[in-house]
Amino acid sequence: MIIVKIILFPIACLYGFIVGIRNRLFDWKILPSKSFSVPVISVGNLSTGGTGKTPHTEYLADLLRSKYKIAILSRGYGRKTRGFIMATPQSTHLEIGDEPAQYVKKFNDLTVAVDEDRKRGIARIMAEKPETQVILLDDAFQHRYVRPGKSILLTDYHNLYVNDYLLPTGTLRERAKGARRADVIIITKTPKVFSPIIRRNLERELRPGKNQLLCHSYITYDQPVPLKICSQKPAAPKYSYIVMVAGVANSYPLQEYLSSLCNELIVMNFKDHHEYTSRDLEKISGEFGSIISKDKVIFTTEKDATRLDREEFAPVLGALPVYYIPIRVVLHNGDGLMFDKLILEYVHKSIGSR
Repeated sequence: MIIVKIILFPIACLYGFIVGIRNRLFDWKILPSKSFSVPVISVGNLSTGGTGKTPHTEYLADLLRSKYKIAILSRGYGRKTRGFIMATPQSTHLEIGDEPAQYVKKFNDLTVAVDEDRKRGIARIMAEKPETQVILLDDAFQHRYVRPGKSILLTDYHNLYVNDYLLPTGTLRERAKGARRADVIIITKTPKVFSPIIRRNLERELRPGKNQLLCHSYITYDQPVPLKICSQKPAAPKYSYIVMVAGVANSYPLQEYLSSLCNELIVMNFKDHHEYTSRDLEKISGEFGSIISKDKVIFTTEKDATRLDREEFAPVLGALPVYYIPIRVVLHNGDGLMFDKLILEYVHKSIGSR
């Protein structure tokens, strides 16, 4: 692996040079960034994925939806369509992507739309849903054609951007100094028990600016939910065997959690945004069937559920106990109070000035 990284290093240098020129063009205002009168909050990262953008976007939606009309705009990664699409409850992950499909399923009172051109997407939302008061941009830190009112940057506790490298040697989309554009930096997937010493060490590593708020979050898990095409009985608190099926960038937090619910965990990892096939389903069914025990179950992620919970998969999965586990993020100690205050004051002030 080290040899491969050394071989790829010149490509990473060239990639970094090109991305650096692009960022300079935006900094010098040669490439235009558009601001909007509606409050726009961006959630993103410097790496290629796996930092927890979806649950943090959901955190923002939960924070704001009781007071304001919210819209979530995503690129719709992995969809088979292009251009602007306003999502409906009937929209599939193939039409809008799995994260937007998850938002639609979870929030029936929000507007969800997809567009690879975020500037155009915001304009379309405001034209078709003029009552919209706040727009949340999912995975838009590098989409600099839009200048958000507040920019939130996420970094994984186990893979901080200051310890990472540019693509293809590492996972960074741009150099670590790009973090300067963020108003808030959140270190995600931290341990639930989090000491002040670790907090100070992380702050020394990241060295946030004086005007940047540094927060820390961890994952909590809700009760498992059966897929609609599968058995609807409630999940048990403990199992002898659990088969974990996950097509996400980083499944290690779920592995750690599920290990506490069983005597033996069998992990079946697929690539991020994996499009499941009949062959995959047969492989999952075969793995489950090979376990000699009645006390067994299949767990998957909420994102994977948008791709697995389909009627055409019922002949294989319908007879199996398959559940997804919704996740939420919690901000440590006083971080939640400071973060919520910052976001609510920004939105209130922006709407009041319109």
